[in-house]
Amino acid sequence: MIKVLHNPQCSKSNCALDYLKTRQLAFEVRDYQNDPLDKAELKTLCEQLGLKPEDIVRKTEPVYKKQFAGKHYSDEEWFDILAGNPVLIQRPIIIHEGKAIIARPVENMDQLL
Repeated sequence: MIKVLHNPQCSKSNCALDYLKTRQLAFEVRDYQNDPLDKAELKTLCEQLGLKPEDIVRKTEPVYKKQFAGKHYSDEEWFDILAGNPVLIQRPIIIHEGKAIIARPVENMDQLL
């Protein structure tokens, strides 16, 4: 089953859902703003993406600029930060068969699916 980490307020995230629907692929959605990933889930996600936690941070978000920009954190600290501030997680993220990809642009999904 394809899993989508989704933010309904994000146009790119909504485009990813449309992309899957037009291809008639079955998927499940997790609104990670309202159902945040815990630290263990974030660690697994980064492994699936092949990225460090800082690599999935949205550095354009106001909360990043205000609280975290210009500071250095360990991977463990980033996991705590992301668990407490899910708005900082890149979106959308598509997970399928133990691998994940940031689906921006949406065509990136073709690499995974």
